[in-house]
Amino acid sequence: METTINLSETSRYSTAITDIVALVFVGIVPAASHLFKIPVYFIEPMRVMLVLALLYSSRWNAYLLAIVLPLFSFLVSGHPAPVKMLIIMVELVLNAWLFLFFFQKTRKPFLSTFASILISKIFCYAMYLVVFSMAFVKDEAEITFLIAQIILTLFLSSLVGFISKRRTTNSKI
Repeated sequence: METTINLSETSRYSTAITDIVALVFVGIVPAASHLFKIPVYFIEPMRVMLVLALLYSSRWNAYLLAIVLPLFSFLVSGHPAPVKMLIIMVELVLNAWLFLFFFQKTRKPFLSTFASILISKIFCYAMYLVVFSMAFVKDEAEITFLIAQIILTLFLSSLVGFISKRRTTNSKI
């Protein structure tokens, strides 16, 4: 049985649309950041697309996107650097796995989303510390970016909770 938050049967069309939107979105973010001189990457497009895949696709597609999106971004824009790309891949796969694990155990979408993002982020920063340095971690964890990540985590967790509750309510009608 598929362990996703999607309460209805996923279709190939929704998976294909999710994948195309994810690739386009992740592909244009580096260009948009440079073009508009606004750190669009603060909204963590790969994580946003991963959460959408968990909502509207299958767990296997979410895992696939967790691996493909950082690679695609690197191939299209040269960002992130190869070692950081690998760390982000592992972080996103861990995020998806933790979400599915917590959701299966608790059936609490907000808590599952929040905890999985928080734990995968802590893992990511720990890997940055091990692979790079404390200076790199401090640079990556500037206060503005951390605030943006907290806001995004709360937003994504609330979105997943709201959509899940709405689906549950609609399925009872």
